Amino acid sequence: MHAPNVIGGVRLPDGGGKTVRLRQGASLADFAEKIGTEASNLVQALFNLGEMVTATQSVPQETLQLLGAEINYEVEVVSPEDEDRELLESFDLQFGEDEGDEEDLTHRPPVVSVMGHVDHGKTRLLDTIRQANVGSGEAGGITQGIGAYQTTVTLEDEPRTITFLDTPGHEAFTAMRARGAQSTDLAILVVAADDGVMPQTVEAINHAKAADLPIVVAVNKIDKPEAQPDKIRGQLTEYGLVPEEYGGDTMFVDVSARNNTGIDELLEAVLLTADAALDLRANEDMDAQGLAIESYLDRGRGPVSTVIVQRGTLRVGDSIVVGGNFGRVRRMVDEWGNDVEEAGPSRPVQVQGLNGVPGPGDNLLVVEDDRVARQIAAQRDARKRSAMQARRKKRVSLENLDAALKETSQLNLILKGDNAGSVEALEEALLKIEIDDEVEVNIIDRGVGAVTQTNVVLAAASDAVIVAFNVRAEGKATEEAGNEGVEIRYYSVIYQAIDDVESALKGMLKPVYEEREIGAAEIRQIFKASSVGLIAGCMVTEGKVRRNAKCRLVRDGNVVTADATIQSLRREKDDVTEVDKGYECGMVLSYPDIQVDDVVQVFEMVEVPRD
Repeated sequence: MHAPNVIGGVRLPDGGGKTVRLRQGASLADFAEKIGTEASNLVQALFNLGEMVTATQSVPQETLQLLGAEINYEVEVVSPEDEDRELLESFDLQFGEDEGDEEDLTHRPPVVSVMGHVDHGKTRLLDTIRQANVGSGEAGGITQGIGAYQTTVTLEDEPRTITFLDTPGHEAFTAMRARGAQSTDLAILVVAADDGVMPQTVEAINHAKAADLPIVVAVNKIDKPEAQPDKIRGQLTEYGLVPEEYGGDTMFVDVSARNNTGIDELLEAVLLTADAALDLRANEDMDAQGLAIESYLDRGRGPVSTVIVQRGTLRVGDSIVVGGNFGRVRRMVDEWGNDVEEAGPSRPVQVQGLNGVPGPGDNLLVVEDDRVARQIAAQRDARKRSAMQARRKKRVSLENLDAALKETSQLNLILKGDNAGSVEALEEALLKIEIDDEVEVNIIDRGVGAVTQTNVVLAAASDAVIVAFNVRAEGKATEEAGNEGVEIRYYSVIYQAIDDVESALKGMLKPVYEEREIGAAEIRQIFKASSVGLIAGCMVTEGKVRRNAKCRLVRDGNVVTADATIQSLRREKDDVTEVDKGYECGMVLSYPDIQVDDVVQVFEMVEVPRD
């Protein structure tokens, strides 16, 4: 056992139990700076512990903690949330808190997420509520992005506003739906009365419960003859959603989005649940804070981000930072495309003026000027890249070094999509594909917007395939792709892309061969010929022997050689291709050391299909 401060002859400072705080994705150089030693010492020490890491490479959390424990330091890896909080505090900013006193808070509309299975009618329900049709323009009727909309309801003769969030239904959009739950106050769970609880229904319930959201259940499609709304109530009871009529506290409303039945009752249930379970108040006089819901790159307008203001008021001209992007609010429009000068709490708007495309769930902050926004965005962006690098970096230890050095086939991909959420969802889904250790997906670049010439040049240089989701190639990109032989695959439904990539990975697997016995022959006599050397006079005892076939030579039960070839095969005076069991033959082997009574076992290697 090494002394706490000596590892394999490398002397390191003894931490004495001190705590070292490191960001997620930190390198050994970062660790060395914190404890006052050379990064090369930590590289050597970690090598002696069986890990091969460079000084500047992002290191996984468990590796940092292992090294820290060896030199008597307690390594605390700061979560992204804590790191972001500390970053903002250094600029005298806070996210997620209302400024001012109790009297400064005013009521705000509830933000409602519509969740449920892919074909249970979520989008049609929203269409009915806002009297617009989003679904008809979506491939396969699947909502591919996140949209936010407001509607006005009259409750007890008082006009009330509700903000609705539509989240995609396909299973690949789990991350986006989870973010949707985090950015809302209340969830409407849509369940088809003619179908029942499905896996995505359970997933939606889990997301809502994880975010501690009240749930209102919309039992949809009650107009269908096979509808069984009572059965739905019974099924959902098993998941902790007990209807009020059964003595529970969850409001169930029977609706038909197609026939516009029960919609008013559903909206009333949303408001009543929000009033009873939530204290929805915010200070509208402070600098705005909010969340990016969806973002995309528009050819004419540049980066466009749909945001929901959670507190404060966002105004045209404000300096903002959204995730790792910054800018000044140049223009804001509502869901109908009308210009908006300011947006208060719970108001969804599209913002123009950012320098890049934010990711879904990135928080929005108004700061004092563009300089502060740029500094915060730069630090956030650097932190995100380091954390991503640490997450994706495969650890190489001395034990698995041999396997790591073996050639692994990679399918290099460049992802382009119509909005940030789609690209992120597609990336997560593709990285989860597991075929075999021999092949893997390597996403070398991703972005929002059309496929550009730059993407094609990168694809050509790295032998990558471009996956374009709901976007096309622009300008000379198509011509360039043709000239360079770069494949651009276009998709409008995400699971088609996933299936194609999975098929491509299976095609990259090296063939698996197994040995199949053909026959065996026993050497009875040996003849010498000046032209060919030794000729084995054999009797075929099993199966058949075949010219040019692989064989092994067995002597007294021991394998003399396992890699010989039958170079020549004769039957009497004729050259033949094969000789069957029970016949004599003469053969010349590629292995010259043969003896009488040796057994020649003939086999072939046959490719077998993978499971």
